Amino acid sequence: MTHAQSTRAAVDAAGSGTGGPHADALTVRDDGLPGWLRPVASAARTVKARQLSRFLPPESGAGRESAVLVLFGESERGPELLLMERSGSLRSHAGQPSFPGGALDPEDGDHLTTGPLRAALREAEEETGLDPGGVQLFGVLPRLYIPVSGFVVTPVLGWWRTPSPVGVVDPAETARVFTASVADLTDPAHRVTVAHPGSGHLGPAFLVESTLVWGFTAGVIDRIVHYAGWERPWDRTRQVPLDRRS
Repeated sequence: MTHAQSTRAAVDAAGSGTGGPHADALTVRDDGLPGWLRPVASAARTVKARQLSRFLPPESGAGRESAVLVLFGESERGPELLLMERSGSLRSHAGQPSFPGGALDPEDGDHLTTGPLRAALREAEEETGLDPGGVQLFGVLPRLYIPVSGFVVTPVLGWWRTPSPVGVVDPAETARVFTASVADLTDPAHRVTVAHPGSGHLGPAFLVESTLVWGFTAGVIDRIVHYAGWERPWDRTRQVPLDRRS
């Protein structure tokens, strides 16, 4: 059984019995998705952690469990992805574009059952104001690790079936909320690499919506684009500094 299958089985078994404001949304199902999104759902069912990142959760179990919501929507400009920019005053990943998300709370439940689903929806609502009732969760990627912050992150995939207004809820945590079109994310002209601070490791990045998306978020987007079959040849030698914003 794959990671995605085991997570889906656990969620189906748990149902909404633990209660909470988003209990009705805690079902992972990939029926009814638009055709363009089906390759992402298909890839999520079989992809392994090592295919997504070189950083895997420590075997010792160290690290704080967290989840992010990788939310796909569709507007007049086509398929798009919900992103946010973290406040510059935060201690961790300040000013960095990211997916909505954060650490699991005790009331979210275990990270092997509904915990990541609850946390992803709860954090997204708290950070962007979106209505979780309009989100269909259709996949869960394997847990990954962010060494610089010690977070063990579960990316939860969502389809924004019924879009709702979004924006900054708490300026102390979020600088802005925006969507990036999939067309821009897959355009070779918007693809670059950056050297990560400290390690110097070259990682993928995206120049979209007047900002530079890099780090963990860019890595997940890069792998989704690749395994969904959306990737187009791009210049991997094109490197930009991290202080570039446009």
